[in-house]
Amino acid sequence: MGTSVQVSPLCGVYNENPLSYLVSIDSFNFLIDCGWNDHFDPTLLQPLSKVASTIDAVLVSHPDTLHLGALPYAMKQLGLNAPVYATEPVYRLGLLTMYEQFLSRKQISEFDLFTLDDIDSAFQAMTRLTYSQNHHLTGKGEGIVIAPHVAGHLLGGTMWKITKDGEDVIYAVDLNHRKERHLNGTVLASFVRPAVLITDAYNALNNQPYRRVEKENEFGETIKKTLGAGGNVLLPVDTVGRVLELILTLEQYWTDKSLNYPIFFLTYVASSTIDYVKSFLEWMSDSIAKSFEQNRENPFLLKHVRFCISKSELDNAPDGPKVVLASMASLEVGFSHDIFVEWATDAKNLVLFTERGQFASLARILQADPPPKAVKVTMSKRVPLVGDELIAYEEEQNRIKKEEALKATLIKEEESKASQSADINASDPMVIDVSKTLASPDVAGQHSAGYRDILIDGFVPPSTSVAPMFPFYENTFDWDDFGEVINPDDYVIKDEDMDQTGMHVGGNLDGKFDEGSANMILDTKPSKVVSNELTVHVKCSLIYMDFEGRSDGRSIKSILSQVAPLKLVLVHGSAEATEHLKQHCLKHVCPHVYAPHIEETIDVTSDLCAYKVQLSEKLMSNVLFKKLGDYEIAWVDAEVGKTDSGMLSLLPCSNAAPLHKSVLVGDLKMADFKQFLASKGVQVEFAGGALRCGEYVTIRKVGDASQKGGGSGLQQILIEGPLCEDYYNIRDYLYSQFFLL
Repeated sequence: MGTSVQVSPLCGVYNENPLSYLVSIDSFNFLIDCGWNDHFDPTLLQPLSKVASTIDAVLVSHPDTLHLGALPYAMKQLGLNAPVYATEPVYRLGLLTMYEQFLSRKQISEFDLFTLDDIDSAFQAMTRLTYSQNHHLTGKGEGIVIAPHVAGHLLGGTMWKITKDGEDVIYAVDLNHRKERHLNGTVLASFVRPAVLITDAYNALNNQPYRRVEKENEFGETIKKTLGAGGNVLLPVDTVGRVLELILTLEQYWTDKSLNYPIFFLTYVASSTIDYVKSFLEWMSDSIAKSFEQNRENPFLLKHVRFCISKSELDNAPDGPKVVLASMASLEVGFSHDIFVEWATDAKNLVLFTERGQFASLARILQADPPPKAVKVTMSKRVPLVGDELIAYEEEQNRIKKEEALKATLIKEEESKASQSADINASDPMVIDVSKTLASPDVAGQHSAGYRDILIDGFVPPSTSVAPMFPFYENTFDWDDFGEVINPDDYVIKDEDMDQTGMHVGGNLDGKFDEGSANMILDTKPSKVVSNELTVHVKCSLIYMDFEGRSDGRSIKSILSQVAPLKLVLVHGSAEATEHLKQHCLKHVCPHVYAPHIEETIDVTSDLCAYKVQLSEKLMSNVLFKKLGDYEIAWVDAEVGKTDSGMLSLLPCSNAAPLHKSVLVGDLKMADFKQFLASKGVQVEFAGGALRCGEYVTIRKVGDASQKGGGSGLQQILIEGPLCEDYYNIRDYLYSQFFLL
């Protein structure tokens, strides 16, 4: 029986909502992605709340809100308590993404779904993996191996491969097969015939010709034209994702054209983002890594882009045309929202969208129905309290403090009473309980809310007395061989102390904030949020240019045909796009294609019959292994039997094993073989799809290479040429690239 696999979408199917999917492999529950959107609507997470407590592990694929935005809330409110796995950039940049979301929300509302502490706590549970690193789960997940691989969409973006009993389940969404300025393309096409592939239909209906140079030139010329006419350019961007590609594109264009217009990158964590990115070069494209190794060039040592962490910094910049990359891309909140309201009424300005806005967001509304038009927006800002409001706030805070102090006093008194009761029960004749005597009104008034005095009759105070004399309490310390015994609880910061000092900024996780952002967080001055609705008459230009960094529909279909999964699950895409890709895959990819609805559980268990068998010692003692790369392989002839425990076992054949045909193990890549022959001094070149070796010998591959799964086993390698010395030498070189069994 094959490995049991069930898939149940929790969010993000037949629409463009955030991504979140439950994948169960032999009763081990993976939550793959835990996304939210810029609306932060808790009703989207209702399906997740039903299963959160049963999750055994969380896999995060990308560092943006749509893939990990609900993680802090789910761990705080929904009972999610499981280890989280991600790459280092997803961990670092995802942390900054959530900081940005919290700060943006806190400036316009009394946001209370999660705090900075909740963000830190959620990310503290993350285990960071490198690309292609096999991580073996333990305990309930024994036998399951997970590994992240390049997705190509965002820095650190991951497609996950989950393996058990030799069967692969691959989760691959938001892929980009193209190599970009700072990222390599996805490696999905290198996987062949996985048992299950889970992928998205987000771009299934989009087919765009790809000419990177022309597109980047058009991008730069559009911005330059607006600036030359005296207008400003606003690019609503995400916090740490596709904005990196845009920054490098602008930086290169400004250098090539010798432009002097200022470029501002405006987020609460702008400089921290670039500081982290500078150290992630090994996660970027091969060209960037090579450039750094050879010349120590870091593309994110930016010359033309300035970092801002507050709107006031932008307002104080010199007058004149400027380019501003501001968060958030949805225009729902953040700096981009405020700047849009200011600039939208000027026809000289330009709002340039580089990705589709989230569903039902202001950005999406503007993209669907371009200006000129009028839109209603809500402007909110946090202002300090003044006058009567400030007095009322301070009085309320004083009242709360007095109540807390009184409560603490009463608790302390109760503890004292309990301690005195223990002393009195000891019946020490030297201790006199003053509570049973008549005290003067003055004395009674002094101690009515505190401790009672204890009178001592004699020179030596008894060990059971509370203190040797009235209102004095002796501090006693415990000592051992190393000195005073320290109580760790004395050094724990209490919640009320945290409230007094404000929200902390996640230093325990190396989560860096810009200094200005940290000061803003620690600013505990009384304030309130003031909101008002405005009607904005949008007169500025609005252009959408695709810099999403996702494979288009044609490319997705081609990649799926190469991978040829046994079973395919489609998620995250409009209903039309999902149905279109489903019908295509049923005809051209595989006969088992599923597109489940929310909370619909589908069983995609492999039809292969896989069994666990034990290799007996008698069999292994006669097996001859041969080295194959990092592995050793051997041909085994055996009979199936059973061990004493009933487990299947392979035993030596009782009769002589039949002869078998020789098997060549390996896959020859013509480009690699060309380099190998060149290293041996053979003159070689490609000619008509074949290798021309020396003067007389030609090597070519023949057969059908378009078969599902690659078809490499159906191909043959032909050596053509006269039987001369070169022929035999090249044949020997060819044979040396294979292993014979």
